[in-house]
Amino acid sequence: MNTKLLIYPQQLTSLLAENLSQTVIIDTRTPEDYAISHIPQSINIRDFFTYLLEHSYPAGLKELQEYFAQILSRVGISGAERLIVYEDTLNKGYGQSCRAAFLLKYLGCAQVSILHGGYRAWLRAGLPTTDEVPLRESSIFRLHPNADMMVTTAEMLQAIDNPAIIKLDVRDSEEWLGLSSSPYAVDFCPRKGRIPNAIWLEWHRLMNSDSEIPTFRSPDEIREICQSVGITSDSIVYIYCFKGSRAANTLIALEEAGISARNYFGSWNEWSRELSLPIDSRVMQ
Repeated sequence: MNTKLLIYPQQLTSLLAENLSQTVIIDTRTPEDYAISHIPQSINIRDFFTYLLEHSYPAGLKELQEYFAQILSRVGISGAERLIVYEDTLNKGYGQSCRAAFLLKYLGCAQVSILHGGYRAWLRAGLPTTDEVPLRESSIFRLHPNADMMVTTAEMLQAIDNPAIIKLDVRDSEEWLGLSSSPYAVDFCPRKGRIPNAIWLEWHRLMNSDSEIPTFRSPDEIREICQSVGITSDSIVYIYCFKGSRAANTLIALEEAGISARNYFGSWNEWSRELSLPIDSRVMQ
């Protein structure tokens, strides 16, 4: 089944009316925000945003897979359902719903969509909300990892001096310039800088971030912005940020524009902590 990556609020209501039993909505916001109000029947899984991959080597990836398999089994998701993920707005949560969608697809879920515009779009459409938490029976999540979606540290290291592979840094400007190591704190990571030979395209640029309800730009606009930094539909692109979240947001935008990419999910959080890995540490102006 070819499931669209982006779904709008009214489309979601129609989907629920047609097939509620096989549709699961996942709220990636904080448990506190979820407790105040959420989309009816949605379940809260904050871990899709908070989980940090320590090592993108086989042992680390196996740990990630088992961690989320347990969570998904506990909330009654087998992997065969139609899954819809959402956050508050696409530009405020560092791409957390896109990170959730990326992880679900990586783990083997075939039918995953993101609520375009997030919870704010749902509210603006005047659709119902609740503070009730649905009861779900546990199940067994079936892992079918898709290794091709994930760039490992070893693969990124091999790509550094390969001009045929674009190393795309999509972090905020202070991180790219070498002034901060992460969105959390200036010195959260031990080193500041960039992966050598990376190019920069701040993730916000691929969205209408100044709109009341931010959404992704049109495919034509995304292609034009990508071309300005040398990315075309023929490019091989490895995307990274701090922990694969903003990278996932960018990956969704590129896919909507017909540009294939892979996510270096460990990103700067992993790269900067392995002191043997090279970095470009110049403070840029």
